[in-house]
Amino acid sequence: MRPPDRERGAALLTVLLLVAVIAVMAATALERLRLSTRLTANAVALDGARGYAYAAETLATKRVTALLRQATDRVTLDGGWSGRPFGLPIPGGTAVARVVDGGNCLNLNALVARNPDGTSIANPLAVAQFARLLRLLRVPGAENIAAATADWIDSDDVALPGGAEDESYRGYRTAGTAMADPSELRAVRGVTAEAYRAIRPWVCTLPTADRSVININTLLPEQAVLLAMLLPDAAGTAQAEALIRRRPPGGYGSVDPFWNQLSLAGGGTPAMDARAQTGVTSRWFALAVDVTSGDAELHEQALIDARSLPVRVVSRQWGDAP
Repeated sequence: MRPPDRERGAALLTVLLLVAVIAVMAATALERLRLSTRLTANAVALDGARGYAYAAETLATKRVTALLRQATDRVTLDGGWSGRPFGLPIPGGTAVARVVDGGNCLNLNALVARNPDGTSIANPLAVAQFARLLRLLRVPGAENIAAATADWIDSDDVALPGGAEDESYRGYRTAGTAMADPSELRAVRGVTAEAYRAIRPWVCTLPTADRSVININTLLPEQAVLLAMLLPDAAGTAQAEALIRRRPPGGYGSVDPFWNQLSLAGGGTPAMDARAQTGVTSRWFALAVDVTSGDAELHEQALIDARSLPVRVVSRQWGDAP
């Protein structure tokens, strides 16, 4: 029987519709295959870049260990090791590492004191020192930020004067534990984006509650604010910078001649705890590794513990430099 005129071409339209659906499905499958292939290639390249970064870590720790074994009584900038890039030859790419003194900073985790039972309370001397650093940096609300940072780390729920505990935050609570990265400071009450940018170059989060010991032999003139933080209120950043620039070429064998210069210049006598925060050797080193392998790029920031030899990497982060 002859089909009605209104049904003519229906079979052709059905076939064309099936062809269109199959074409879309095939295109989708090919796109997913292409994306999966690219993700796999990226993962392989990234794993290779991470392996090169580990190799750069090994080379850096060996160099730092050799440096400390040669300079048993002091660590200075002699030899130009600080910040000098050294490369690791890799096929089809580059791996560059840089090492600097990682202890010339204010350790945020030292704002609290650890109790034998594992709890922690604010350390008033460290909090006052942090506040002085913030004042030198002209950060608004210095005392309040210093107190709030200590409250963020300590394990109690009693706020310091001007500080902030759980009730001061909406939607989240204070950490009640040591900071793993200085970026956590951004969550503390009063730390705006502008304040964080001013503070970030001068603070660190060492895996200890001890205040970092600043090496007067590796401190750069542009880091004078860290030294001024330890000086009496009568002294400032300019006087601290002048002290650094008068450092002898071979560095100091002890901190006494360094602080005697301050007294002779009329800058006053620093407190004993401030003197104890300076030294002529380095306990921590900061390592930066940049790897480019094919289309993969990897950036690593690591912390080297040099309190005992051989030195070892105790923490690492993948991502952009701070």
